[in-house]
Amino acid sequence: MTKKANPKVDWFFNKADQWQPEVNLLRNIPLDCGLVEVLKWGAPCYTLNGSNIVLIHKFKEYCAFLFFKGALLKDPEGILIRQTKNVQAARQIRFTDAKSIKKLRPVLNTYVLQAIEVDQSGAKVAIKRVADFPVAEEFQSRLDELPALKAAFEKLTPGRRKAYLLYFSGAKKNETRESRVEKCIPRILDGSGLDD
Repeated sequence: MTKKANPKVDWFFNKADQWQPEVNLLRNIPLDCGLVEVLKWGAPCYTLNGSNIVLIHKFKEYCAFLFFKGALLKDPEGILIRQTKNVQAARQIRFTDAKSIKKLRPVLNTYVLQAIEVDQSGAKVAIKRVADFPVAEEFQSRLDELPALKAAFEKLTPGRRKAYLLYFSGAKKNETRESRVEKCIPRILDGSGLDD
């Protein structure tokens, strides 16, 4: 059942940084569970029949397993973390040392196998639609004033629309929301996303 490591992904694990020992330990877990190692988004991603199951990623304060359908996993150990309040499906297990990975190895295997079962079952995370996200008052007034802006915004992909809505409503001050909206109007009219 164990799959071979993908040589195209070796650079991620060979890179000398603070998380090198930890990510090297994490690498073997999804491979031992029969997943295929590929490179996606600049990180090792483990797939089954082309479906993303788990990703290894590194941050300044920790490295992590990210389960793409983590919201559907049972978490008897209480170790799954929602990265931010806006993340809908994915959940992380975070690590700050190799010792904890070694200690949790049997649990991590169980979580990966559970993630495989969830994926194979066809279960899907109920994702909020764009209409479910709040529209900042400052943006709504500009949409009402500028029909071209409204038309351009509606042509954007759902993900791009959500990103703008979260960005605008994420500001606490009215002035900041207004400033964000004004800066983004040309991008929206151009058909670009927030991070394009």
